[in-house]
Amino acid sequence: MTMTVPEAIERGRTLTVPALRATVARLHPRLRHVVEYHRGWVDADGNPQAGGGGKLVRPALALLSAEAAGQPAEVGLPAAVAVELVHDFSLLHDDLMDGDTERRHRPTAWTVFGADGAILAGDALLGLATQILLEVEGEPGRRAAAILGAGVQDLVRGQAEDLLFESRSDVTVAETLHMEDGKTGALLACAASLGAVLADAPKEVVDGLAEFGSRLGTAFQLIDDLLGIWGDPAVTGKPVLSDLQSRKKSVPVVVALEAGGPDADELREFLVSEGDRPVEDLERVAALIERAGGRDWTTDEADRQLKTAGAVLRSLSLPPLAEAELLALARFVTERDC
Repeated sequence: MTMTVPEAIERGRTLTVPALRATVARLHPRLRHVVEYHRGWVDADGNPQAGGGGKLVRPALALLSAEAAGQPAEVGLPAAVAVELVHDFSLLHDDLMDGDTERRHRPTAWTVFGADGAILAGDALLGLATQILLEVEGEPGRRAAAILGAGVQDLVRGQAEDLLFESRSDVTVAETLHMEDGKTGALLACAASLGAVLADAPKEVVDGLAEFGSRLGTAFQLIDDLLGIWGDPAVTGKPVLSDLQSRKKSVPVVVALEAGGPDADELREFLVSEGDRPVEDLERVAALIERAGGRDWTTDEADRQLKTAGAVLRSLSLPPLAEAELLALARFVTERDC
């Protein structure tokens, strides 16, 4: 199924990409090359490339957040740039920690520039994101930087738990959802609220938009969990059955484990096995996860999270157009083929 890209993403790209390029240009040339390659702006040799850079969902949310607070989208532009820089920081480090060798149909940055290059580039982006917000005059910029800092702490906590779960055999569904709320929900919460912070919106609006973003982020991650097992590599940009090959304890996997029985036992044995497995083995494991209810439960929970996000948004009495565009964006990022 091909989704129509919401107008808010196209508008957001027009506003954000020039500002993002100008901000990345402030980095040391060595680190700038890593980031520009990671974003798909240049190849490994530094030659310009067309397109790239992902969908820019988070910047679009930040710009809509400012509009939801009754201000022009441009007010939220520093937030849009900052959340995308943090997103890239997290991807550069995640690819290295997970040992992923492919992203968006090309080699990951650490495989091209080395672990040191990817780590330093990510570190530089994190510092730059805070700097961009602190350059906004007045209290809103300082508040936005503080909120982003807290969001990054939640993101890192989620990633730490994700890594910890690899060595645990007793991970629960509740723990996994909490991990994903940090790993993905925290930055979506920032994206959906920081534009409103820069617009000096009332606290109840900022908090409501943050909760909307958090629920949307969890729904987004649940869909990503499904794609990591059942997604088409041509769409995901990652190898087939990649999450199973890496023995990731995503929500569908943990649901299947909690279901118990022979399928759970076989799945548990697979998770502690070592080395790459042939595609036929991975397909059999994916089938037993589905048979144990992992796929259906995760799909239903993603739908529940999305509905909760919509209910929170509608309770805020936002400008009708901003509300409609936020809801359309939420549907777009969660209605992916899986």
